[in-house]
Amino acid sequence: MTVVAVGPGDPRMLTMRGRAALEAADLVVGFKTVLDVVAEWCGSAEVRPMSYRDQEEVLEYAAAQVGQGRNCVVCCWGDLNVSAHELLARVYRRAETVELIPGVSSIQIACARAGIALEESLFITLHRRDGSEPALAELERYLREGLRHIILLPRPFDLMPPAICQDLIAANLPPGRPVTVYQRLTLEGEKAWSGTLQECANLTEEFSDLSIMVFPRPAAEQE
Repeated sequence: MTVVAVGPGDPRMLTMRGRAALEAADLVVGFKTVLDVVAEWCGSAEVRPMSYRDQEEVLEYAAAQVGQGRNCVVCCWGDLNVSAHELLARVYRRAETVELIPGVSSIQIACARAGIALEESLFITLHRRDGSEPALAELERYLREGLRHIILLPRPFDLMPPAICQDLIAANLPPGRPVTVYQRLTLEGEKAWSGTLQECANLTEEFSDLSIMVFPRPAAEQE
């Protein structure tokens, strides 16, 4: 099996290697929203959408097809190293050999939009098996240190930007600390909001589940 990450959702962000894998595939599986992004490169391949309810069944089917000599591609969103670990675990359980083809990461896109360097940044995700508390504690600690830019992936929909900023203020982080929220990066309707922790905490608008928060380090604000 080959796993192809399609990037943040813009078809133009698909890598050439990922496109080549799709064009050579006999079977392409993935969630429907992902398959819609890559449809034009699937050619004559059998396309099998899956949902959270039937993903085990679809992956079993894909594994059986691989056993019959067919070339199978599993498509997923974004960055293989950030949010695809559960899907990858399911694929690894069914295939002896798995090739991973990463896509462009939304984290890279966020860095480009914010004009910050990845090597000067720290990435934290709230999409964690051990819950949000350890990640929020890390976020508070690194914000206090102020040595790096912080890129945070919120957790839809119970820990979105306003709630996160409310928690930070309750933990005695400066309410005037700057923050930027990017939504739907590279997609139609992409938006960016910038302000302070307090201003973000007061927001009542509904944020997209495709949101990324960037907390620039204080030193960068003074340069």
